[in-house]
Amino acid sequence: MTTTQHFLAEDGARLAFQDEGTGLPLLCLPGVTRSMADFDYLIPHLPPVRLVRMDYRGRGDSAWTGAASYTVEQEGKDALRLLDHLGVPRAAILGTSRGGLIGMVLGAVARDRVLGLILNDVGPEIARPGLVRIFDYVGRNPAGKTHQGFAELLSRSPGFAGVPMARWLEEARKHAVQTPEGLRIPYDPALRESFLAAFDGPPVDLWPLFDALAGLPLALIRGANSDLLTADTVAKMQARRPDMAFAEVPDRAHIPFLDEPESVALIRNFLAALA
Repeated sequence: MTTTQHFLAEDGARLAFQDEGTGLPLLCLPGVTRSMADFDYLIPHLPPVRLVRMDYRGRGDSAWTGAASYTVEQEGKDALRLLDHLGVPRAAILGTSRGGLIGMVLGAVARDRVLGLILNDVGPEIARPGLVRIFDYVGRNPAGKTHQGFAELLSRSPGFAGVPMARWLEEARKHAVQTPEGLRIPYDPALRESFLAAFDGPPVDLWPLFDALAGLPLALIRGANSDLLTADTVAKMQARRPDMAFAEVPDRAHIPFLDEPESVALIRNFLAALA
């Protein structure tokens, strides 16, 4: 079992990461409320790579540093700091949701550090229904009193079909901590303040970031029932980047687990081309 280690960000924050394997460096960046455990399902299907994962500040085993620091910009700086700490000059990036936004930022402002980028169910246009759904739960403890109860709630998530209860129980254990008082989120509740600031702020045009990826190897995975990444946005992305590898995962909404056959095939082929 890989040991979780820590490094210090530029401001002294103690941030958690894991570094395992050898080969092509692959930096995995999770979703907004999630941790490095998000990629556990994918690991058995990966080719030989140097897999680097991290918990953003305020999440998982990383230090809580306050709402003002929970931004895509800061998390991108922390990711580069981790690569520096490990002596990794360039890495492929697999970014889930918010992690994909961070990947786009890094591809635009630190292109020399990025070998290629895989976006998991995110793009330069984020559909409002998906944002509203995330806003409803971010920073709030789960309604269920036990992991089993939480898993049963998760199993009713719209857009997911054929997912066994065992997987939902895994998800419940990843995204909630059992305490005598009930379930608690494994991240700083102040993340809600940061999300609210972005949610209520003026819209940001992310297409220049996407266009700045021109010439950089790029791939996209979409859950066929996603409420965050629409089919229309995918079509626009493909029009601008006809060379972008693409896979759509049936019976998945936001976000695919990444161990689906469609996800695995795209990731393996993309990494093989980079290697």
